[in-house]
Amino acid sequence: MSDAWLLAHTGIAIVGIVVLITWLKTPPIFGLLVGATYLGLATGLGAGGTTEALTAGFGDVMAEIGLLITFGVVIGSLLTATNTLHRVLERLLGVFGRKRVPMVFAVSLSTVFTSIYSDVVLVLTAPLARRLGSRLGPRGVALMGGALTAGIEVGLVFVVPGVAALAVAGLLGVPLGEMFLFGLAVGLPTAVLTTLVFTVLVRRTLRWDPATDELETEQADETDAPAPAPEVRRLPLSLSVSPVVLTLALIALGALADAFRFPLGPFALLTEPVIAMAIGAGLAHLLARRVLPRREINAAVGKALAMAGPILVLSGLSGSVAEVIGKSGLRDVLASSFGTGFLPPLVLVWLIAAVLHIAMGSISISAITAAGILAPIAGSLGVPVVLVALAACSGALFLPHVSSNFFWMFQSLLGLSTRGTFKTHTVAMSLASVISLPIVLVLGLVF
Repeated sequence: MSDAWLLAHTGIAIVGIVVLITWLKTPPIFGLLVGATYLGLATGLGAGGTTEALTAGFGDVMAEIGLLITFGVVIGSLLTATNTLHRVLERLLGVFGRKRVPMVFAVSLSTVFTSIYSDVVLVLTAPLARRLGSRLGPRGVALMGGALTAGIEVGLVFVVPGVAALAVAGLLGVPLGEMFLFGLAVGLPTAVLTTLVFTVLVRRTLRWDPATDELETEQADETDAPAPAPEVRRLPLSLSVSPVVLTLALIALGALADAFRFPLGPFALLTEPVIAMAIGAGLAHLLARRVLPRREINAAVGKALAMAGPILVLSGLSGSVAEVIGKSGLRDVLASSFGTGFLPPLVLVWLIAAVLHIAMGSISISAITAAGILAPIAGSLGVPVVLVALAACSGALFLPHVSSNFFWMFQSLLGLSTRGTFKTHTVAMSLASVISLPIVLVLGLVF
């Protein structure tokens, strides 16, 4: 089969996946499966070869990221059950004061609480952001909304153990410690710069009007304090956050030891990402037992497993797409196409993920799908694979809109009109996407 036909069938498969998910409202698991199956059959793998590629790709991804994502979501669910998120935010607000509230939200949510699934973080923090925003003046809700969405979604895609960051790293074969260090180098400045630029836009360009951009909501009592969390027996805050701190410290230590070729001996086992995540989850469970009844702990773990399931299936099916691409002989063709393109490889990666996000409406799914499509050629683009992962994550933030479930959750929980949601969630996320790309490109020049 000619190169032109191989590329044509790849394009048909990708467009077909997008059409099935967006226009025909097919669940993503079926859309990905149909697209991957078509690609295998159309490129000559045959029924047996296509089935083998689908199952091998799925299995490889599960072996790479299955336990990582599961343990990460369990840690987040247990931290949620013990009200650790509210306590940390209360402490930060007390230290930094009301004027710095948006930045406190953006920085803390993009770095400290990435293990908690984005929808859960939104549910927990949106009422708090709305309450505090009403005390920051007529544009306060807009400022809090932009900071909230920037913090949550930037952490989701860039900073390990964010679910999308874990999945993309696994699909592209990026060591988790490396993804953590580079992701933090991109995610933290992206969250800060996005919040700063968004603040300027709200004050000078966006023309925020509470009468049309916000909906009527019941007003909270007049206080600057965050809304109280449900009563839970409390541990010292430093102990409550220790599962996340310990997990990240172990992963970072392993990455630094590899980078500087420093032998850790038997201790190296503890720095393996799966073991580090398991230790964090185990510690979170032990701490939860100190303050919660067993039924609530079991409910939190059950909820975590329910949330992890769809993520794992979608990640696995994206791995199936990647395996079919690899088996069909498209690897060299696509690599050549990227190498002779009129744009730098990382910009092309960003564009692929951005188009997928605009079409699919899900940041996680578009980042994972882009990584799955790029996996067979990631090593031949002439740039470090970790930067390919980060460029895909950057593009997946671009232009969220009405096809996104998070868009409507954000609107409802913040008490915004659709117009107001576009001005906050859509603008802030697009800013984060555009701001993060140059940071990734600079890292490409350095490394």
